[in-house]
Amino acid sequence: MTALARLRGWRPGKASIRIAFTLGLVVLLAFIVDLRSAARLLWSADSAWLGAAYLALTLQTVVSAARWRITAARLDHGFSLLVAVREYYLAQFLNQTLPGGMVGDAGRAFRARGGAGLVRAGQAVLFERMSGQIALVLLAAPGLALSALLPGGIRWPAVIGTAALVVAGLLVLLPLLVLGGARAPGAVGRASRDFLDAARFALFDRDIRYRQIVLSLGTALCTLVAFTCCAVATGTVIGPFAMLTVVPLILLAMIVPLSVAGWGVRESAAAMLFPVVGASAEAGLAASVAFGLVFLSVTLPGGAILLWDMRRRVGPGAASGGNDEVT
Repeated sequence: MTALARLRGWRPGKASIRIAFTLGLVVLLAFIVDLRSAARLLWSADSAWLGAAYLALTLQTVVSAARWRITAARLDHGFSLLVAVREYYLAQFLNQTLPGGMVGDAGRAFRARGGAGLVRAGQAVLFERMSGQIALVLLAAPGLALSALLPGGIRWPAVIGTAALVVAGLLVLLPLLVLGGARAPGAVGRASRDFLDAARFALFDRDIRYRQIVLSLGTALCTLVAFTCCAVATGTVIGPFAMLTVVPLILLAMIVPLSVAGWGVRESAAAMLFPVVGASAEAGLAASVAFGLVFLSVTLPGGAILLWDMRRRVGPGAASGGNDEVT
């Protein structure tokens, strides 16, 4: 097949669309924000505060791995904290370097499938990630409600109100769909009931719920502190109220599955929301880029784990049959 024929037969895949979307957001920001000013803020960033952000995100990784471990254990799949941390680093590295944002988590579930099976391993990963996002929403909700209700409060961009309504609708609709599915006959009903039973046992039972709450709030707070440290490092002091309202919204924007590891979406949200608390859009952009770079550096041990696994598979013992499952 000639190069021209390949070009004619090419169709954009999901990865291409995400890369194009990310680049499009970067170009759009270049027209809206003074990139030179943002670059100066980033270049003069305080290394001590960036180091504090690194430590906060490292702690967040370990606590997240611990949360995944206890969630998986409730679904009949046990492994050590050391294994959980190793797998979590690998998943974060892949999430940060590959389009899709969930490739690493899918791989984590696949590698952890031994013993409990792929369905239970996937549920453990899903519940673990879901609880972290819910914790961010719960931390942000009181401040957002107060700012909207109090006279003379913060004036949020109109898009925030629309996004809040969408999120609230999803938080109501998704449980209703699952509950409705549990009453359906056949395979749909069985799958929905199994999902509900697994969620109840892994997240909401009396002997696990408080540990889940503490670990989920802990991971969320570590991430908020890390972003706040990056903002201070680039010259913007963020108060507690802004840390619990503006920063969660910026981080939640990363879950929009249209970019590569949240790049572009996070920076756009930061540039839009920093002026709400009296900072510049350029400051928001600089803080967000600093956070993204620190987060990427935190995941680099996952790259070393990936290289080690690749070398082990092609080593002398590879021919006898390797095992990539979590043990």
